[in-house]
Amino acid sequence: MELAKEIEAYVPVNEQEARDKAQMLRFLAANDDCMLRENEIAHFTASIWTVNRARTRTLMVYHNIFDSWSWIGGHADGESDLRAVALRELREETGVAHAWLVTDQIFSLETLTVDGHIKRGAYVPSHLHLNVTFLAEVEESDALSVKTDENKGVRWWTLDEALRVPTEPWMVERIYKKLVEKCVRF
Repeated sequence: MELAKEIEAYVPVNEQEARDKAQMLRFLAANDDCMLRENEIAHFTASIWTVNRARTRTLMVYHNIFDSWSWIGGHADGESDLRAVALRELREETGVAHAWLVTDQIFSLETLTVDGHIKRGAYVPSHLHLNVTFLAEVEESDALSVKTDENKGVRWWTLDEALRVPTEPWMVERIYKKLVEKCVRF
């Protein structure tokens, strides 16, 4: 599987990424259905850290389920090209028409916990998202739109604001800070 090779080649920036990388590779090797959300233990997702050309602002959505400003992303749903998944989610969740990946390489890895919740009227049990993140740029002038079944808002934030507006402390401390630091250095 190509995804396994890409994850294997990824160089972790910290212990969280190293441990999550190993977990992802083990799960990928042991679970043929790991690209499908029908695997209720864990499944692959793709996120996209989206910045302006100057890399001074990031685009975030107000996520309905998590009730917080967050990055953009979604389920693989059987698709192994996680770049395509991330870009599709960016278009669907924000309405942007012109986005491009800064690099074809994986930008970040993280295993994320998802608490049980109701989605489209059905209970979804707690599970893990084995998440692969990519870095994209978007013109700030691109029109934005809300995807009401998934989010309540779409907005540009400065990188400092992006660390203050989410209401999920773990995501800010472990993920968003890392993404901001990597983005600034990239």
